[in-house]
Amino acid sequence: MISKVLLFPYYLTLKIRNKLYDSGRKATYSFDTPVICIGNVTVGGTGKTPMTEYAVRVYSEKYKVAVLSMGYKRRSKGFVVVGVDDTADQVGDEPLQIKRKFPNITVAVDRNRKRGIDNLLSLADRPEVIILDDGFQRREILPRKTVFLVDYNRPIFKDELLPIGRLRDLPDQIRRARAVVITKCPEYTDEWECEKLRKLTRVKPDQELFFSKVKYCQPKPIFEEVGDPRYIYSKSVYLFTGVANPRPLEEWLCGQYDTISHEKFKDHHKYTKSDIHKIKTYADKNPLSILLTTEKDAQRLRSADIPEALKVRLFYLPIEIDFLTDDDKTRFNSYLLDI
Repeated sequence: MISKVLLFPYYLTLKIRNKLYDSGRKATYSFDTPVICIGNVTVGGTGKTPMTEYAVRVYSEKYKVAVLSMGYKRRSKGFVVVGVDDTADQVGDEPLQIKRKFPNITVAVDRNRKRGIDNLLSLADRPEVIILDDGFQRREILPRKTVFLVDYNRPIFKDELLPIGRLRDLPDQIRRARAVVITKCPEYTDEWECEKLRKLTRVKPDQELFFSKVKYCQPKPIFEEVGDPRYIYSKSVYLFTGVANPRPLEEWLCGQYDTISHEKFKDHHKYTKSDIHKIKTYADKNPLSILLTTEKDAQRLRSADIPEALKVRLFYLPIEIDFLTDDDKTRFNSYLLDI
């Protein structure tokens, strides 16, 4: 009860804002070029970037694709087209990750999503599909398709608004999405559990519901030119992460390594000399351990001042979105491509 009283001003602000959009009293914009929105109402950890990458793979088979992101914590201002040689400080770690993984697509950043879309459509290499990474709360944009993500471990109707919980918008906004994806489901999720999740997320009959899981790939060297692949076969790991929710990764690694040490930093953490020294100290004491982080962290580490001897042992773990069943995957791909 106390939490509801404390959160009431924030709740009221969000309620009024959404009412203004619902009633048409706040301006909205649509585009002839299909805009695909991937988002949530939760702060971090639902898998927006892996889902964006999945959508890029699906659309790239038929269309010229662009991704528009905010570029969280970047130094640059306004509209910027991301290059593979940029740094995370310049453009943000997630947009840089996407660009390096898909160098042939256009990736851009802009806090003003309408301006960003207008600028993308004015490029000589004009995209045929634009994917909005983390665009659900940008209600001024009317997307052609919306993919709403819910973390299996954090049902939105059992969460609270910030700062008490991790919700940045009202959970009932899930009604605006035509497709809902429950992410990070365990491999053993059965039909009974799926039906329970449907009820927990209050998905309506006219909404499509999908169940996805995380696929962990083989570790890759952060610095490809010097990385020693022999460390991939180590039996111990030093994990360091600057992401919103590293627990699923840590749990998966427990099944892969005999011993795990985990250093946790805040989401989008910028690694300092002190952090690098701490990693090096551990590495010196444990010469056979692999030093492992996330792909997002790897973007920030590439521009950090790291000793050459340490670069040899630094690896990241790529992840991909997969679906619990082939039927889910087929239906989801059809949903995306029906534009």
